[in-house]
Amino acid sequence: MLAAVALFALMDAGLKTLSAHYPPFQVAALRGLSSLPLVLGWALWTVGWRPLLRVRWPLHLLRGVLGVGMMASFVYALKRLPLSTAYSIFFVAPLLITALSVPFLGEKVGPRRWTAIAIGLLGVLVVLRPTGAGMLSWAGVAVLGAALAYAVSAITVRVLARSDSNQAMVVWLLALMALGAGILAWPAWQPLRAEHVGVVAAIGVVGTLGQYAITEAFRHGEASLIAPLEYSALIWGVALDLALWGVLPDAVTWLGAAIIIASGLYLLHREKGRAHLEAEHP
Repeated sequence: MLAAVALFALMDAGLKTLSAHYPPFQVAALRGLSSLPLVLGWALWTVGWRPLLRVRWPLHLLRGVLGVGMMASFVYALKRLPLSTAYSIFFVAPLLITALSVPFLGEKVGPRRWTAIAIGLLGVLVVLRPTGAGMLSWAGVAVLGAALAYAVSAITVRVLARSDSNQAMVVWLLALMALGAGILAWPAWQPLRAEHVGVVAAIGVVGTLGQYAITEAFRHGEASLIAPLEYSALIWGVALDLALWGVLPDAVTWLGAAIIIASGLYLLHREKGRAHLEAEHP
């Protein structure tokens, strides 16, 4: 799980690099295209082609739409925010998943968990600082939108997991994201610069390796024990921000991130033994 988080952080650094030169939908399409051949090969090697075709298409199409919106929004935000700030806001996703499980899955959430969700949302407000002198921006709203899309996608995975393989869910998410984002990006498509070919290839490789690592983590480990390791992404975000862009989060961002992470850890403790997030990453 730690390896998966590190690999995905490197992928996000690559996406942030591309976001400075290409439109968000084009970067989202490149993300899907770069990993799709490798993920498809992994899927065919592990389960064959039949499980990839015998799927619940309406839910996969919904996840494709959510994936396009999620990735484009996240890339838009990465162009304008440090990785560490984007991660701090995106950590609200597990709280949103718990909240959405009530209307969509009929799960029961007690007052303690609702309190944790509310505190976590307060932490998001701390990071965003929506005051006259604060940093509330469209980029921050975009990360929230990406987290919401991710949460809804996670809810659909809990339904799909009853009938579809994890390989099918990952393959079709990437394929539909590449296709949908590619169509939306086509009118403003920018030719890929030679110096960015290696970045796109690296995104494909580390994204695929990260996908494999997180799948193995959830397959061999107890979700309630390994899921908290996802928060190590903040350490990688800070390290990459400092190494590549020379920025560090301020004290208010650290405070907001601490509130959000504490709320998430409390929810994981309350939900010990239950399924957490799907074994995939945007």
